[in-house]
Amino acid sequence: MAGEPLNILVLYADDWRHDTLACAGNPVVKTPHLDALAHQGIHFTHNNVTTSICGVSRASLLTGQWMSRHGNRAFDEFKTPWAETYPALLQAGGYFTGHVGKWHNGSFPSERFNFSRKTGGGHWIKEADGTLIHMTKKNERDALEFFEELPEGKAFCLTVAFNGVHAVDEDPRQYLPQPESMELYQDDVIPTPKTGGDEYFNRLPPFIANEQNEGRNRWHWRFDTPEKYQEYMKNYYRLVTEVDATCGAILKELDRRGLAENTLVIFTTDNGYFHGEHGLADKWYPYEESIRVPLIIRDPRSADDQRNSKNDHLTLNVDVAPTILNAAQVAAPSSMQGRDISPLYLNAEESNWRTDFLYEHGTINRKEFIPSSEAVVSKSWKYIYWPEFDYEELFDLRADPLEERNIAGDPQYSDELMKLKTRLEKLKREAE
Repeated sequence: MAGEPLNILVLYADDWRHDTLACAGNPVVKTPHLDALAHQGIHFTHNNVTTSICGVSRASLLTGQWMSRHGNRAFDEFKTPWAETYPALLQAGGYFTGHVGKWHNGSFPSERFNFSRKTGGGHWIKEADGTLIHMTKKNERDALEFFEELPEGKAFCLTVAFNGVHAVDEDPRQYLPQPESMELYQDDVIPTPKTGGDEYFNRLPPFIANEQNEGRNRWHWRFDTPEKYQEYMKNYYRLVTEVDATCGAILKELDRRGLAENTLVIFTTDNGYFHGEHGLADKWYPYEESIRVPLIIRDPRSADDQRNSKNDHLTLNVDVAPTILNAAQVAAPSSMQGRDISPLYLNAEESNWRTDFLYEHGTINRKEFIPSSEAVVSKSWKYIYWPEFDYEELFDLRADPLEERNIAGDPQYSDELMKLKTRLEKLKREAE
């Protein structure tokens, strides 16, 4: 079995940051099925996205490329040829390919998959007969239908792109879980973030720390009173637990069909999420809550001593595609910029792994709404540049992991600042 190409299952959630898992230390949220997956696999604790917004990050997942190369700066179709995406490459290699759920990269190319069930819109979807079904339950039903249509003995690649736990932006309630979930978290008190107060909001760059900025606008939608914070975070966590349950149902189906022992399973998400930190909501900006996302890999090639382990290398969303292709024994095109992650757990030692990466985000609508940003990120330092305002931030993440103090103007850090500015320009050229 070790020499066979693996089946691929990608469980891909929305608006879900790195610590929204019980196995990541969250003291409240209930994610038993994903915790079990982590127990059976490897949990990457410093996984990041290169752009923290749905459409761009999804393009990076499919292409293994930074935004600068694939060309989708928001929600449009990426410019990279479809033939260079992991679903196309696997299909060309004989795989039965499927996509279930959210797309957000222009028109959905249903004809390019052997099985496709796109969902969008709100948390509740009207069926053809007029009944309502919750989006997460529909994602589950569609994923299970994929296995019903899978030809016997055929290698497969299924991506389940959950619509959850993205808010319904146009609904003032934001998060609409299933009725049977409402008992969850009733008696819990959700901890509020240390950096949630006005003092920390006012430390942000002035073009972010104002009431016109969209991160602040959405904070008012969800978090601007203690009562609202508890209500909205509990409903958010209910949606998380629902996605976890659907992941469990899909993994159980793998077991039932005898496919688990030859299937690479990846759980990750499209971007992080502010839970009120810095007085903000949603994502977009290069702070830790926004850019760090979960990554759990269960690989049947792993040695027993690698299971139930944590790995703190800097991994990225652009690494997922080349990792999938390696497991399928399909060559990655030279246009892919990410790296196969499997040497980090299949080899005894990987000494040449990245120690930093480029973060990039385009302007959405206008600079006052969501401005563009660039950053160099390592586990020790973060340098952020806001080009439309010629504004710099520097954080020593070892001493200041919550990014409370911008030291870009402190003369004692001028050498580090200059080094990171130079590094940013180099990484930007490499990302093109």
